[in-house]
Amino acid sequence: MTTANPFLNLDYEPALESLGDDYFDRVAAAEFPQHTLRFRNDDVLQQLGLDPQQISETDFIEAFGQFQAREPFLALRYHGYQFGEYNPWLGDGRGFLYGQIRGTDGELYDFGTKGSGTTPYSRTADGRLTLKGGIREILASEALHHLGVKTSRCFSLIETGEKLWRGDEPSPTRSSVMVRFSKSHIRFGTFERLYAIKRPDLIQKLLDHVIEIYYPHFDNLTDKYLQFYTELVQRTAELAAQWMSVGFCHAVLNTDNMSITGESFDYGPYAFIETLDLNFTPAYFDYFRRYRYSNQPSMCKWNLEMLQRPLSTVLSQTEMAVSLDTFDKTYHGTYRRRMLQKLGLDDKRCDSFDAHATDQLLTLTLDFLQKTQIGYHTFFAELRHQFSSLWCTDAGHILRESSLIAEYSAQLETWRQLYNQLLQKDKPESIQQRLKSHNPCTVITRPTIEAVWDPIAIENNWQPFYELLASLKNP
Repeated sequence: MTTANPFLNLDYEPALESLGDDYFDRVAAAEFPQHTLRFRNDDVLQQLGLDPQQISETDFIEAFGQFQAREPFLALRYHGYQFGEYNPWLGDGRGFLYGQIRGTDGELYDFGTKGSGTTPYSRTADGRLTLKGGIREILASEALHHLGVKTSRCFSLIETGEKLWRGDEPSPTRSSVMVRFSKSHIRFGTFERLYAIKRPDLIQKLLDHVIEIYYPHFDNLTDKYLQFYTELVQRTAELAAQWMSVGFCHAVLNTDNMSITGESFDYGPYAFIETLDLNFTPAYFDYFRRYRYSNQPSMCKWNLEMLQRPLSTVLSQTEMAVSLDTFDKTYHGTYRRRMLQKLGLDDKRCDSFDAHATDQLLTLTLDFLQKTQIGYHTFFAELRHQFSSLWCTDAGHILRESSLIAEYSAQLETWRQLYNQLLQKDKPESIQQRLKSHNPCTVITRPTIEAVWDPIAIENNWQPFYELLASLKNP
C-alpha cells in the first residue's frame, strides 16, 4: 500500500535486522486513545533531506504515534552493570528500534521510540513515558546539542491521552510517546549480554557490524577490532569532558546507557549543576553518589573496562588495557581545551603560550567556583556580558562592573592578573566571540524546567516551553 506520508516512504535500511533474531525481539506498538503532536524537530528533518514545510502534524502522528505501516519494530536485547551490579534482566522495556535511515551526510541513523508500549523486557512496568519525562529529554538533548556535546536528539513527542501513575511525579500524570534520533542504539550492554550467554560468535558478528557501519575507516585493517576499541575510548573520554565543561550530570551511567558510538543518550534524572559542587548527585536513588558530577569521567572509564570482558573473546585484553590508558590524557586535554574556550581563550594559541600559566588560570578558576559556590553558569555568563577590550590592557577592569563578583574581588586579584596576561595574546573581538559561543545565556537547570512544566501541567500552556527551546538554539 502506498501512502502520501513522507515518513512511511523513506528508504529504511534493515541494517541491524539483517543480523538475525539473536539480537532483538519483534514487537508491536501500543495503541493510544489520543494523539497530539507537542514537539517536532525540523532541524533533524533537514538532516534527512526533508522539507519541514512539506511535513504535516498528521504525518508525524500517523508514523510516530499511530505507527502505521512500518514494521517490524525491534526491541533490542541487552544486559548491563547498574550501579556497579550486573543485571541480566534488561532490554528495551518501553521502546523499540523503529527504523534506520541514511542522512544527507551518508551516515546511518536510528529512529528509536520511548514510551511505545510493553515488550518482553517490560517486567511489571507499563511501557509508557510520562509527558514530563519526554519534555525533560527534549530539553536535555537540544541543550547539549547546541552546546557542542555529541548527543542523540528528540525527533518528535506526541501526547497520548493516558493517565500514568509514577512514584517520582505527582500522579496521575500525562502520557506521551517520543522518538529519538541517534547514531546507534547498540550499547556496551548489548555485548555484555552476549558474553553472559556464552556466544562469542555473536559478539564477533556484532562487532563486525559495528565497525562496518560506524567505524568504516577501520574495516579493512588487520587490527580493526583494537582500532575500534581505541577510538571508542577516545570518543567516550571526549564525551565525558564535554559533559563536565558544560556542567551536565547524566546521573545514570550504567553500561546499558553507554552507546557504542560514544554518543550521549537516554536522559532520565539528569541535571545541569547550579554551582561547582563536585558531589552533586541528581538521582535521589543514587545513595552512594556513584554517578555524582565529579565521578563521571572515572565511571565512563570503568564502563570501558567492563566492555573489555566481552571484547576479549575477539582481541587481546592486554592490548585493550593499553588503549584504555589513553583515556585520562584525552579527557584532560579535551576538558582543558573546552574550559579555555569558556574563558574566551584560543586553545590552539594557548598551546604555544606558557602552559603553566594556562593551567594555573584554570586551577584558580575552578578553585574560586568551588570555594565560593557562586553560580557556575552565572560566572561564565558574567564574562560574556561584561567583557571589554579594556580587560586586555588593564587587569583592574576585569569584572569590575559585576555586582555579583564584587564581594569576592580580593580573592580574584591573582586570577585577574593571570587572566589579563593571557588575554593580551589575542584580539578582543576574537575573545568576545568565543565567550558568546561557549557560554550560554540559558541553562536547563531544574528551576528552569519547572518554570516551563508548571504552565503545561496547570493550564496546558506550551508557549514558555517553545520559547525556551528557541533560546537554546543560540547559546
